[in-house]
Amino acid sequence: MPRLKIILSLGAVSHGAVLQALGYTKAAFKFSHGAEHLLTRHNLLLIDSYHTSRYNINTNVLTADMFDRIIARLKELTA
Repeated sequence: MPRLKIILSLGAVSHGAVLQALGYTKAAFKFSHGAEHLLTRHNLLLIDSYHTSRYNINTNVLTADMFDRIIARLKELTA
């Protein structure tokens, strides 16, 4: 995907899988909701969000407002 610039990672498992697939260590980029990681070797931006699971929604680990802010940030970066 030559035009890929941003990856949205939904959850720590996804975050780790992206890093592993691209050859980065998990220790170099700590998962945190709203974190933005510049993956310089690939010229990519990795953005983290808590997973949109029913558990995270029902326990308010992730609220609609929190996720809306992530989506708004993605729109801002791609505009």
